[in-house]
Order: sequence, then structure tokens, then C-alpha cells
Amino acid sequence: MERKRDEATIEKLKRLRQKLMSENISYARVAAFQLSWLQEDGMAVLQEALYGDYSQTTKRAAAYGMRSMRGRMKKVAVEVLEKGVQHQDRVTQNVSKTSLGLMRGEITIKPPRRKSKPYDKRPRSNSSRDNRPQSKGSQSKREIRSIPSEPNGNLKSYKTKPTSR
Repeated sequence: MERKRDEATIEKLKRLRQKLMSENISYARVAAFQLSWLQEDGMAVLQEALYGDYSQTTKRAAAYGMRSMRGRMKKVAVEVLEKGVQHQDRVTQNVSKTSLGLMRGEITIKPPRRKSKPYDKRPRSNSSRDNRPQSKGSQSKREIRSIPSEPNGNLKSYKTKPTSR
């Protein structure tokens, strides 16, 4: 059963299709995810991107959109990816195979490890105070200065105001 689409839906599909064909993988993945919510219409666009003569970025984003399918379209998405494994294009085969592995839990992607940053990146100056030996505990970031004494310790002296009761 072919349903009739209104102009707003057609325009939205055109915009999402154009974003899916972007070379920026982030934009393409967002568009693919949005297409996954459009059920049959989105599946048609994603299938065209996966099987068509498009860049690897577009095909990866389309596979991501198919992995994001929910409900009754999930089974259709798996069938499309299984057909993609037998496709003549090597990029389509690899993308489909990886996507199926991720869906089935056979493949896990680990996030990249971040390099630890050194504690202090500031360059050391060659002043006379740096030439003396220091223990690790005695290093301070600020120099301590003496404060002139006031009658009330280091605080400025003040007089209390009498209160009337």
C-alpha cells in the first residue's frame, strides 16, 4: 500500500538525503538516525545510499541508520544488510558485515585511549632559588611573604562598637 506523502514530508526527505550524502560523518550519521525514524520512507533512502554508488562515509552512515531502526523495520534492516554482504561492491560488503556484527554483538568497538597529561607543563626558570635542592613536599606554587605585625595578630586592629541594650 503506497501512501500519499505531503509536500512537507517530501521536502524533509530531500533535506535528510542531502545531509546523508555529506562528507562530514557527523552530519551524515545524524541524518541517518533521523531517517531511521521515518520507517518505510527512511528505509528507502538508506537502502539507496547503501547499495548506490556513493562514498564510504555515506555507506557507513546508512548502515548506522539501519542499525538504529526500531520496531517492525528492524527485521527489514537486517535483511537489507544481509543482502549487502553479497553485494558486488567491496565497500558495501565491508560496511554491511561490520554493521551486522555490531547488531549481533559479535563486534565491539572500544573508544580510543586518551594520553595522560603531565602534571606541570610550565617551563622552569633558571633563577637562584631553583638551584637549591628541594624535596617534593616543600615545592609551592606561590612565594610566602611576611606581613607586618598588627596589634591583633596579622589582622588590622579594630574597635568594637558599643551596643545599647
